[in-house]
Amino acid sequence: MTQAPDHGRAHWLRRLVAALPILPILPILIVSGIVLVDLIGGSGMTWLPLLAAGPALAATTNGPRGVLCVGLLAAAVGAVLGVRDGAANSELAVVLAALMAVTLASCLASALRGRRERVLAAVRSVAEAAQHALLQPVPATVGPFRVAVRYSAAAAEARIGGDLYALVSTPYGVRLIVGDVRGKGLPAVGTAALVLGVFREAAYDEPDLLTVVARIERSLARNLGSDDFVTAVVAGQPRPGELEVVNCGHAPPLLVRDRVVVPVEPDRPAPPLGLRTLSGESPALQVLPFADGDQLLLYTDGVTEARNHAREFYPLAEGLARHTCDEPARTVTALHDELLAHVGGRLHDDAALLLLHMPAAAEVPVTRPPSGADRLGTYAP
Repeated sequence: MTQAPDHGRAHWLRRLVAALPILPILPILIVSGIVLVDLIGGSGMTWLPLLAAGPALAATTNGPRGVLCVGLLAAAVGAVLGVRDGAANSELAVVLAALMAVTLASCLASALRGRRERVLAAVRSVAEAAQHALLQPVPATVGPFRVAVRYSAAAAEARIGGDLYALVSTPYGVRLIVGDVRGKGLPAVGTAALVLGVFREAAYDEPDLLTVVARIERSLARNLGSDDFVTAVVAGQPRPGELEVVNCGHAPPLLVRDRVVVPVEPDRPAPPLGLRTLSGESPALQVLPFADGDQLLLYTDGVTEARNHAREFYPLAEGLARHTCDEPARTVTALHDELLAHVGGRLHDDAALLLLHMPAAAEVPVTRPPSGADRLGTYAP
């Protein structure tokens, strides 16, 4: 005999739990607070118009159904309190009409907000797809290197910007590029896509790193305006223990050796990509020793030109010296978190960090073909 009532109570409980996400908690608390003040103060119609704050606030966080629930609740409570306080019918009617008008307007505002959020979500998904196509994910290990990358676009809603990076394994060794396109927005993204496309193609085709840079330069000269350019560092490992670096007007990479951070200044300054015809100068190839345990950090000016509230630049070299370790991902994450803390949580320019680490022999796992006990599943280093 008790099963039917229990079943009914369970049904209503499930409906209440399902409705909880729809019911805005804070606006209901505000309505409840106004009711409590009216009951305690007994001030007649003084507080009842404030009930409109409930549906107005609900429109900022909830959908039209939640706003309507709060509006109806406020109207019902207002009617009960108005009758209790002995309010004139005309005054009560005006208050209730105002409540319903605010509720309907808030429902419309909530519906428009939801539509904008859906459009923004669609734009973000397209931007994420574009970012994955443009800035392809870099694996943790490329060739003999361990690698970590961190990228933040200044336009957080867009997820992409004018900074660029790529790292590929080619028949001529591992090659990489980190660059910064002048300007922001879609034109900068288009230029970044052009540079990366030419780099990935030329890195596989050209045995000489300077020829790779020359191909990028020729492509930009055909496609960019006279005021557009790209600063970039192109690097490669032609032989074990060495790195070739070509700096085209970009910030100098930071070399970490024995926990000491040293900027890699170019032997001969060169103009940014796209401006060679104006200056007549060609970039130079710089060869660096890069032994076991060495690390090289490439970055864009969005990192070094980030300012705090005191207008002080972020000290990247000091931060790298503090956070450097044998795990590139942890180092880059610590640098990025410290950078955000330095600027107060929001970057005003695109920022990219790429850390290249040559692990020591002790850090590289040694494997050999299974034999003997190894065939039974036992690993013997």
